[in-house]
Amino acid sequence: MVGWWRAGYALEFRAPENPMPAVEPDTGSAPGVPPMGMTESPLSGFTPYQPKKGEAYMGEPQKEHFRQILRAWRDELSAEMDRARHRMQDETVNYPDPTDRATQESEMTLELRTRDRERKLIRKIEETLDQIDSGEYGYCESCGAEIGLRRLEARPTATLCIDCKSLAEIRERQMG
Repeated sequence: MVGWWRAGYALEFRAPENPMPAVEPDTGSAPGVPPMGMTESPLSGFTPYQPKKGEAYMGEPQKEHFRQILRAWRDELSAEMDRARHRMQDETVNYPDPTDRATQESEMTLELRTRDRERKLIRKIEETLDQIDSGEYGYCESCGAEIGLRRLEARPTATLCIDCKSLAEIRERQMG
């Protein structure tokens, strides 16, 4: 038990008995499909691509793999935007209490900001699908090197290899 003193008040904190609950292994679902409630994004439902020996980088099987990932991601984001739009239309109530109205307004603002980010991400996914079709996908736009399958699976819309992205982040931190 840790005590914390501030302005004459003592607060005691107790550590949870089991701070990291064990995750049950996936035994009942199909291979490559995470258990229910364990997905963070549609990307987590895909199995990593295993290139065949001698397979060319960004050949047609790899391009199709990333097309499927990007289309599923885009479709999931679009469906979520539709659900949010309907939810916002259904929940529009004129509350008499100013505090309730302010809470509703801040929730709507947060929802709109989230939807705007998703809209921009959908546009970026569409641009990435166009890059796949044009044959530019998978190569760094800065140095032309291969971005790599694992990086693209982690971030399918990546346009920079890990080295160029690291340098860009260092420059960004230095510039403030």
